[in-house]
Amino acid sequence: MENELEVVNIRLVKEPSLYSEQTLDSPQAVVELMAKELSQYDREVFCILNMKNNGQVINMNLVSVGTINASLVIPREVFKSSILANASAIIGLHNHLSGNVKPSKEDMIVTRKLQKCGQLLGIELLDHIIVGGTNGKMLSFREEKMLNVTGRMDWER
Repeated sequence: MENELEVVNIRLVKEPSLYSEQTLDSPQAVVELMAKELSQYDREVFCILNMKNNGQVINMNLVSVGTINASLVIPREVFKSSILANASAIIGLHNHLSGNVKPSKEDMIVTRKLQKCGQLLGIELLDHIIVGGTNGKMLSFREEKMLNVTGRMDWER
């Protein structure tokens, strides 16, 4: 038909659970939860934890799998699962295979961009955490005061 209008459905499809329920009361707790997952990749990956109003994790979404030293992070892809999960906030995480957790210029730009997009959507970026390969090092943008955050997290109570 010439004037046919297609109807589409958009749904959140749940995958099998990767983790047990765990209280995230610090950036270190976030890293403990996610470090094993992030260490399994031979490339840089970016993922988010979608959060409820009360600070509980709804789910994890692997947003981007990149190259050995970069991953493409587009706000549209980051917030897609957050909107579908009805999240009020997110925590972003990515790995640096080198083990060096110093944020790159691109890391800083992406963080600012995600924070601004989240403000427009009403989904706050609570933290962006860099995990250093398998060496156990981490950097929290929030702890390092590189992120202006209004929302509270459990470890601030």
